Amino acid sequence: MAEKDGQEKTEQATSKKLTDTRDKGQAAKSQELNSLAIFTTGLLVLFFTKDYVGVKLYNMTTFIFSSLDTLELSVNVLSMYTLEASVFFISTIFPVLIGILIIALAVGYGQVGFKITPKALQPKMDKLNPINGFKNSFLSSRPLVELLKSVAKLGVIGIFSYFILEEMVINAIGLVNFTVSEIVDYMLDNAVAFLWRVSLVYVVIAFSDFAYQKYKHKKDLKMTKQEVKEEHKQTEGDPLVKSHIKNKQLEMARNRMLQDVPTADVVITNPTHFAVALKYEIGESLAPKVVAKGQDLLAQKIKKIAKENNVPMHEDVQLARALYKACDVGKEIPENLFKAVAQILAYIFKIKEEKKRNSII
Repeated sequence: MAEKDGQEKTEQATSKKLTDTRDKGQAAKSQELNSLAIFTTGLLVLFFTKDYVGVKLYNMTTFIFSSLDTLELSVNVLSMYTLEASVFFISTIFPVLIGILIIALAVGYGQVGFKITPKALQPKMDKLNPINGFKNSFLSSRPLVELLKSVAKLGVIGIFSYFILEEMVINAIGLVNFTVSEIVDYMLDNAVAFLWRVSLVYVVIAFSDFAYQKYKHKKDLKMTKQEVKEEHKQTEGDPLVKSHIKNKQLEMARNRMLQDVPTADVVITNPTHFAVALKYEIGESLAPKVVAKGQDLLAQKIKKIAKENNVPMHEDVQLARALYKACDVGKEIPENLFKAVAQILAYIFKIKEEKKRNSII
C-alpha cells in the first residue's frame, strides 16, 4: 500500500471520504451475490412452475414437429411458428425475466442502499485516455485478481457439475423409449436437481466474494496521514487561519470591553494582577454587572483607562480575585458577592453625591 512521497495508507477512511465515494457511486458490491439471487430465483420459479412450463413446451414442440410433414415451408408457415414461439415466450419466460429483474434490483439495494448519484453518470475523460487504459488493464492487479476469481469459480462449478451430469447422462440412455411428454418431464426434473446442487456451491462462492469486496473496498479507501490532515483542513479550516480569526475576534471583544470602562461605577483591583470594572444601574438591573475585567497587562490597561476617565478604583485582593473568576463580562455578579460589592458601591455613590453638593454650593 505504498503511496507517493513514501507515505503509506495506514489510516481508516474518514466519514467525508466515505460520503464522497458513495456520492460517486462507488461502494462495496459483489456481482456474485446478484448472480446467486438471479440463479436462485430462476431455480425456484422453475421448480414451482415446471409442470406448467412442461405442458407449454410439450404443446409447442408437438405442434412444430407434427406439422413439419404436412406444411410446406413458406412465409406464412414461418410467421405461424414465430407467433407460436412468441406466445410461449410471453406466457412462460417473460414473467420469469421480470421476476429476476426485480430480485436483482432488490439485492443491489440490499448491498449498497438507494442513492441517486449524478456524479457517477458524468463522463470521465481519463477513461478515454489510452495510456490510463493500458495501465488499468495491464499494470493494475485488479484485472488479474478478477481473472483468477473467474477461473477458480468456473473450475469449482465445472468439477462439481461434471460429477452431477455424469450420472444424468448415463441415466439418459433410457430416454429412447420415453414419450415426448415423459422426456420433457425428465429434463425439467433433472434440470431442477442439477441447478439446486450447483446453487449450494454458488452460495459459498457468492458470500465469500461479498466478504472480499467489503475488505477490498475498505482497504482501497485507506488514507495517508497527510491526506487526513489535508481533509481536516478543508472541512475544519486551516489551524493557522482559525487561530488568526480567533485572535482577531478576541482583540475586537477586548477593544469593545475597554470602551465600556469609562462607563463603570468602580474598578475593583487586587492591586496588580486583577482588575474588574462594575456598573450598577438602579432600577434597570437587580445586581451590578461586569463591564470589563482583565489580568496582568490587561488589568493595568483597565486601571489606566479608569484613571484617565476619573472612574473610582477600590483595592480589595480577595474580592477582585473572586469577581474575576466567578463573573463573565456583561453578566451580573453572583449573589454571594452582593454584600461586599454593595458596601463599596454605597461608599462610591456617597462620595459622588457629596461632590455634587459641593459643586453646587
